[in-house]
Amino acid sequence: MTERWVDVGSAAALEDGGRIDEEVDGFYVAIVRVAGQLHAFEDRCTHDGGPLAEAELCVDEQTGCGVVVCPRHGSRFCLATGEAMTPPAYEPLRRFAVRVAGARIEVCTP
Repeated sequence: MTERWVDVGSAAALEDGGRIDEEVDGFYVAIVRVAGQLHAFEDRCTHDGGPLAEAELCVDEQTGCGVVVCPRHGSRFCLATGEAMTPPAYEPLRRFAVRVAGARIEVCTP
């Protein structure tokens, strides 16, 4: 199977702590920049399936990992691995490969 990279926006427009939301091959994907690193994940909490659109982005002081915090129940997910760090979520977030190509951000289709 061949990888297909989808252009989702300007790399310069995504500041640290910023977010781009895009539909990629039927998945709602959030692309974020936290502590200078790009991450792309399915915009769906694995606890209840709700969107993470209003989620807080931060850096975990203990692990140094970029984190997304579910706005409804407070589940925390590591952006580098997708792993659920706190209940009530136990399943990891679906992550997508993301890169900067030229001046554009691209996400790899699943």
